[in-house]
Amino acid sequence: MSHNQQLTSDQAMLRTTMGATMISFSAVWVKLAHVTPTASAFYRVFLGGIFLLIFMRVRKKNIMKGDLFSSLTIVAGIFFALDLYAWHRSIQHVGPGLATILSSFQVFLVPLAGLILYGERPNIRFVLSVPLAVAGLFMIVGIRWDQFTPDYHMGIWYGFLTAVFYTGFLITLRKIQSHPSNPSAGFNLMVVSFSTAIFLGLDMVRTHDTFAIPDIQSVVALVGLGLMSQTVGWLFITRSLPRIPAAIAGLILLLQPSLSFVWDVLFFHRETSPMAWCGVALALSSIYLGSTNGKATPRSSELKSET
Repeated sequence: MSHNQQLTSDQAMLRTTMGATMISFSAVWVKLAHVTPTASAFYRVFLGGIFLLIFMRVRKKNIMKGDLFSSLTIVAGIFFALDLYAWHRSIQHVGPGLATILSSFQVFLVPLAGLILYGERPNIRFVLSVPLAVAGLFMIVGIRWDQFTPDYHMGIWYGFLTAVFYTGFLITLRKIQSHPSNPSAGFNLMVVSFSTAIFLGLDMVRTHDTFAIPDIQSVVALVGLGLMSQTVGWLFITRSLPRIPAAIAGLILLLQPSLSFVWDVLFFHRETSPMAWCGVALALSSIYLGSTNGKATPRSSELKSET
C-alpha cells in the first residue's frame, strides 16, 4: 500500500490545506525576485524539478519509469505549463486581481469533472459554499468594470483558459496518484516540473525574454519559490489528492488567492479596505464550510479502484 493511500480523508484535507498555504507564498517570492513574470514561472518549475531530482536520488528512488503513468505526468506538465502561460498573459491584460479571480473558476469546473469522471456528487453544503467563496474573492480584489476594452476582453479569455488548464492539471494529477501502481509523488512532480520548464523556456526563447538573474535577493527568492511552492507545497497536495473528492480539493485550493492577499498586506503594506477584509473572511469561511463534513459521494467502483 502506497504512502498516500494510508492517509485518512481528514489527514489528506489537512495536507492539502498545508500545501495550498505554502503555494500562497508564491506571490511573495515573485515580488521579491527582480525577473519577468515568465522567467519567475520558469525558474519556479525548473528549480523545483532539480530539488525533486535530488529528493529522488537521496531516497534512492528509481528515476526511469517507462509506463503509462510517466506519459500522464507529461500531460499534467503540459496542462500546468498552459495554466501558467495563460495566467501570466491574463495578468498582463487585466491585472493580478481579476486574473486570480478568473483562474479560481476551476472551483466550478473541477466538481463537474469529478462528477463526470468519478461519479462524485457534491452535497448541498459544498454547492452553497462555492459561490460564496468566489464572491469573497471578488470582494478582496475589487473589479473596475469600466475597463472593458478589447485588450481587457482578451485578458478575461486568458483567465478563463487558466481555469480550464488548471482543472485539467488537477484531474490528471489525481488520476495518476489514484492508480495503485503509479510512480511516487516526487517522481510525478519532477516530470511535471521539467515538462513545464521546457514549455516556458521555449516560449522565453521565442519572445527573447532573459534568463538572467540580476542579484542575490532574486536568487534567494527564486530558490524559495522552487523549493517551498513547487516542491514541498505540491508534494503535500499530490500525495493527498486520491484521498479526497476532486470538488473538495478544488475548493481548498482557493486558500491560495485568499492567503496571497493577506501576505500582500502583511509584507508589502498593500492598501486595503474593510470590504476586502470582509471578502477574506467570507472566502475562508466558505472554504471551511465546504470542506468540513461536506465530502462528495464517490461511486463504489471508484472506491474499490482507489483504495
